[in-house]
Amino acid sequence: MTPRADSTRDRIVEAAKAEFARHGIAGARIDRIAKSAKTSKERVYAYFRSKEELYRFVAARELDAVAEATRMDPTDLPGYAGRVHDYFTSHPDNLRLMRWGQLEFADNAPDDATRDIVSRKTEQLRQAQHDGHLDRSWNPLDILMFVNQLAMAWADHPDLATTPARQAVFLAERRAAIITAVERLFPATSSADKRANPLD
Repeated sequence: MTPRADSTRDRIVEAAKAEFARHGIAGARIDRIAKSAKTSKERVYAYFRSKEELYRFVAARELDAVAEATRMDPTDLPGYAGRVHDYFTSHPDNLRLMRWGQLEFADNAPDDATRDIVSRKTEQLRQAQHDGHLDRSWNPLDILMFVNQLAMAWADHPDLATTPARQAVFLAERRAAIITAVERLFPATSSADKRANPLD
């Protein structure tokens, strides 16, 4: 099979993802990334002008992967919260990758990729409010923040299970609690619910 033309770049990105998750941005080393990707430092810099640019690319790609895997449905925010919980408890390295960016960038301001995703999701929530699926008294940005924070509440703490053997049960119980909390704040609805109980 003929390798894809961008296979070196793909290897660099995968190696960088692991390096950033393990060491953060400041602690990551381009020479280790190059070695893991079976290429040279010069080749890494041919694709990405700086370590920070490489991190931002990797983080933006991860944001897209999260959005694809979790698929926010404004009419079923409890289900969405469960998927977010599942994703980050199953991908702890990816969660660490995102945390490093929040900690290390001096201005701590969201980048364009983050702004785009937040803008798109808040617009979905605003439309759901307009259509009668969500309480209109909430600011849609607050809805997004509260749901995401609840969904990720236990992603950093799987070690709080009483024993390693009980971790799966512990996380299942936490998942159920998250879904219950989001359901109480933002109950799942449907078009049929809206017709039966119009807000207007």
